[in-house]
Amino acid sequence: MSLKIGIVGLPNVGKSTLFNALTRKKVDISNYPFCTIEPNVGMVAVPDERLSALTELSHSKKTVPAIVEFVDIAGLVKGASEGEGLGNKFLSHIRDTWAIAHVVRVFDDPDITHVAGAPNPVSDIEVLEYELILKDLETVSKRLESVQKEVKAGKKGAVEESKYLEEIKATLGHGGLLSRLNLDSNGLLLLTEKPFMYVCNASEKQAVSEWSPDAAFREKIGASPYVVISAKIESELAALPEEEYEEYMREMGLAESGLAKLIRTSYAALGLMTFFTTGEDESRAWTVPIGSTAPRAGRAIHSDFEQKFIRAEVIGYDKLIEAGSYVRAREQGLLRIEGKEYVVKDGDIIEFKI
Repeated sequence: MSLKIGIVGLPNVGKSTLFNALTRKKVDISNYPFCTIEPNVGMVAVPDERLSALTELSHSKKTVPAIVEFVDIAGLVKGASEGEGLGNKFLSHIRDTWAIAHVVRVFDDPDITHVAGAPNPVSDIEVLEYELILKDLETVSKRLESVQKEVKAGKKGAVEESKYLEEIKATLGHGGLLSRLNLDSNGLLLLTEKPFMYVCNASEKQAVSEWSPDAAFREKIGASPYVVISAKIESELAALPEEEYEEYMREMGLAESGLAKLIRTSYAALGLMTFFTTGEDESRAWTVPIGSTAPRAGRAIHSDFEQKFIRAEVIGYDKLIEAGSYVRAREQGLLRIEGKEYVVKDGDIIEFKI
């Protein structure tokens, strides 16, 4: 499976610039609101040095990385839930994503307009959250009307659903995001139950000096993760040929790219991890939820691997690299046979038996 992350934010905060840099796919970034009308989609390979090492170890003919799908969604303005700006179209695009990466501008630049006059990260967050909450309240209220009719008709389970929907409605009414309260919408696919992460679009100086948000920002986002990225630096990196990429990173004093930071944060926010398959034909990375059993992990490859699972041959990445080959790993007794109850660990290399 591939992740689908929605990049959202107010107009002119740097969403499309960041999208261009992360995906190396050019979209219109004109300096005016709503230049992004339809969502631009970019498929990005997950950076993982372990996969390259496995390809080399197995002399694989093909390397297949895990994939993240970034969706650059049109800028939001106050009143979107009631149709302002691109309104409901914007909100429907968010509904199709797994998680929300909210880009907030933390740098000053008089040459780049801001819809509120000046950058204010906390205010930007409040505007976006307010619109998502209003849209969810509309969705819940409509469902509640239907359920209340079912209660009067004596439909089984309607009373319980009605009470739960009232609880969700009250939570939203008080400005709560369902994702932060671990509330499930029971299939309504509400916008605020998606995991949130925040991308602080910083200046070059702020990014290199490891800028961190103030207390007001931290209080506003709660336990939600954030990353500090300079869209300008990422744009410059994206324009470089591969052989100059690492050199530029060293010159800037950056340990990892913004793409790597955002993907790592996305995996953590969604509770995901990676396991591998490797051989002469290919080495491939697979994304599965943390805590997956071996059969559940096999589902990422094909449903048969879950339904017809017999056993799995497993070795940890570090153990295989230390052994130097599958043959030596087997001779050293490092390969393990695991059954249906085995919980896969990040970095496991697995061969499924069905």
